[in-house]
Amino acid sequence: MVIREIGPSGIRVVTETIPYVRSVSIGIWVGAGSRHEPEGLGGITHFIEHLLFKGTKRRNARQIALEVESLGGQLNAFTTKENTCFYAKVLDEHFAIAFDVLCDMLVSPLFMPKHIEMERGVILEEIAMYEDTPDELVHDLFMEACWAGHPLGRNILGEADTVRSIRREDILSYYEKLYTPDNMVIAVAGNVSHEAVMELVARYFSNWCRSTALAGPTFPPTTLVARKIKPKRTEQLHICVGTAGFPLEHPDSYTLHVISSALGGGAGSRLFQDIREERGLAYSVYSYESSYSDGGLFTIYAGVNPKHAEVVIELIRKHLLRVASDGLTPEELWRAKSQAKGGIVLALENTTSRMMRLGRSELSLGRVVGIEEAIRRLEGVSLDDIEELSHRLFSSGKLALAAIGPVDEEGKA
Repeated sequence: MVIREIGPSGIRVVTETIPYVRSVSIGIWVGAGSRHEPEGLGGITHFIEHLLFKGTKRRNARQIALEVESLGGQLNAFTTKENTCFYAKVLDEHFAIAFDVLCDMLVSPLFMPKHIEMERGVILEEIAMYEDTPDELVHDLFMEACWAGHPLGRNILGEADTVRSIRREDILSYYEKLYTPDNMVIAVAGNVSHEAVMELVARYFSNWCRSTALAGPTFPPTTLVARKIKPKRTEQLHICVGTAGFPLEHPDSYTLHVISSALGGGAGSRLFQDIREERGLAYSVYSYESSYSDGGLFTIYAGVNPKHAEVVIELIRKHLLRVASDGLTPEELWRAKSQAKGGIVLALENTTSRMMRLGRSELSLGRVVGIEEAIRRLEGVSLDDIEELSHRLFSSGKLALAAIGPVDEEGKA
């Protein structure tokens, strides 16, 4: 059963006790992401994510890593466009230790100058490594094209120049403004009681009296039908095409998920069968939706030989127009729903997946979307819904485009 409670200092706590497993997954979620960063400080959220592992008043970086790892557990973190999550997974008997490590990291970081300089170098290497993975980079390029000038279009890692310019004073100011109890969610799933979680929350957060979070105002993005080409010496041309999607909790989001699944959600999807299996024009081709608090995108990716790029883009356009005019078949609808429901249910077997669902939902929506509700909304998608929505999204045939590979800025090989 999922239990929600407001803890000390306004921190939100969401737990799900699962008595038949031996693990516990803990996540501390912060409402700080790349979209909240001040102008000129792109990448500072991700920078702070790294720095919280570098040392506290009670532990150095080695002790933070080994205290959980030596117990057979896992400790990690990630930054997204709208939030940051610090999480651990351990045996249930080690829950209190892992909780202590995570809280220590969040409440008492040192941000020592030598650690800032050391981690700055690590992040610059991470940016360089990311530049060497065009099949990942192209997705950020697509968001940058569609949401040009909007904070959601920013790269989470930041640019090398901005990372070099971030000062300790900037880090302390950003941390003080956004890493506050009222801007956090503690999510726990596994073999531990809600009462045991709240007892530890009270111990660590009762005296944390930092002021209310002071994130700047946000505004919805406007999706542009834009084109962005990045010449790069690669073997393949990596392409993303797509259009506007929907924000979290939008009434049409489940319908779009079903459409995406049928178009590019697996080996049986239309795009995979046509472009890869029947024509041999790509190894990887798939579609997906990205949803944020006030905006979203629907994206199709393909990695192709540059000489096949125009053909593949035209095939994608034709498939979208076909869905816009004819919808899906009853068999495709059933298969897409079953695939989506299977993904939801199979994730229940992993405490980390359950914790992620709890934390992300509570932080982004202010409530936990239950499994039954998600499945009910999927089941409610009809062929008429799909035909109406796909006509609305795809009938114009206009698609935004981003590409990285051995072409010039005009897209010519």
